[in-house]
Amino acid sequence: MRSFLIFWAGPLSFLWGWYFLSYYDLSMGMYFFSREMHDLVFTIYGNILGIAPDSIPPLVARACIVDTGLVLCLIAFRRRKQIIAWVKVFRANRAAAARANRAAVANAALAYSKELSSAS
Repeated sequence: MRSFLIFWAGPLSFLWGWYFLSYYDLSMGMYFFSREMHDLVFTIYGNILGIAPDSIPPLVARACIVDTGLVLCLIAFRRRKQIIAWVKVFRANRAAAARANRAAVANAALAYSKELSSAS
């Protein structure tokens, strides 16, 4: 599972790291990170795909979001027993806190009503 996540997150980190560094022309002296290279790459991809180069980054972003969702679903499926146990504990703690809160409110209301009746 760890290697799967590394082989998924590694290329995504590289892609988006290159994209934003080249988009903002933070080349650090390397042509690879220059805006010229950025425009050239998307022009080539646009010509190959037959679409406008400006429409490629949103398509890639959407594909990355779908892939991320699939990876997270796979992880959740593999760890479903742990997740179900965590949800049960979480719900039990919330129910106990709600019961304690209702009891505290009821006790405060009872004390307040006793205070009002003794004041009259």
